[in-house]
Amino acid sequence: MFGLQWWWGLLLLPLPLLARRLLDVAEHAQTAISVPLLNRYGVDRSGSGQFSSSAGGWILWLFWVALVIAASRPFWLGDPVSRSQSGRDLMLAVDISGSMSETDMTIDARAASRIDVLKVVVEKFIERRRGDRLGLILFGSQAYNFVPLTFDLDTLKELLLDVSTGLAGRHTAIGDAIGIAIKSMREQGAEHRVLILVTDGSNTAGFENPVLAAAAAARQGLTIYTIGVGSTAEALSRTYGAQNVPTGIALNETVLRQIAALTGGRYFRATSSERLEQIYQALDRLEPIEHTYQTHRPRIELFAWPLSVALAVLVALIVVTIRQSRRTMQS
Repeated sequence: MFGLQWWWGLLLLPLPLLARRLLDVAEHAQTAISVPLLNRYGVDRSGSGQFSSSAGGWILWLFWVALVIAASRPFWLGDPVSRSQSGRDLMLAVDISGSMSETDMTIDARAASRIDVLKVVVEKFIERRRGDRLGLILFGSQAYNFVPLTFDLDTLKELLLDVSTGLAGRHTAIGDAIGIAIKSMREQGAEHRVLILVTDGSNTAGFENPVLAAAAAARQGLTIYTIGVGSTAEALSRTYGAQNVPTGIALNETVLRQIAALTGGRYFRATSSERLEQIYQALDRLEPIEHTYQTHRPRIELFAWPLSVALAVLVALIVVTIRQSRRTMQS
């Protein structure tokens, strides 16, 4: 739809005619202001308020009309565009310690590491969260905010695929990861704040106690869902070189359950890629997207077009004037 921001600017169109009619004509030519450019292009000086029928008069009118239209700020308003936005902040905290490279899972009947399976499943989960704002925290011996909360889920998926184990150290700082999530999400104004924490180990590094950090998260209204990955008896036997190793040595399920319980979340155990996919589907049901649509209409400013016409006409008049002046001097 076409429109003018300052439509009343069009009232200036008859200004040259009004000026010619209302202003007194000079009685003596020597006291009048001489405008050679206008004289040369056929402006009637009789005081009748009319331009002559010469081409020069119409060119001057074109310059004035284009200038007034540009000053009125024309624009084009596009069709309404809707965007789904839920107002939910959802942070993913992913363990990238050395043990996440353990190949005790499968993808399409082929052996795969825990981190590779996690990437495949989380990528599908991210795609289903269109409308939420997601972020990514990586933690090992240290925890850091890898991707701040964003609606750009495509970029988030690409960055997740580039993650490899060991980048943040060989140990596991669960408490620090929760602390970073609290700080990142406290600065935002979302009504719903969710942290999905995925790990295959116990808290063996960092400064924060994970249970105390979970209590602080609960006070901030942050819900935490914890997922324990891998750590079957067979995988532990390969890792530690011993038989019948208790799973609690690597995966502290008691702490993960406490973290979830303190914040109103749930604990899940994922021992296979199929089970991990089921967990993320369950999270979709527990935290459904609340579709709130924001509508806007794209606006394209058009003032540059009539302004360009006015400037082109002005340049043309100046060029023609200079050429005629040179011819007069040569003659």
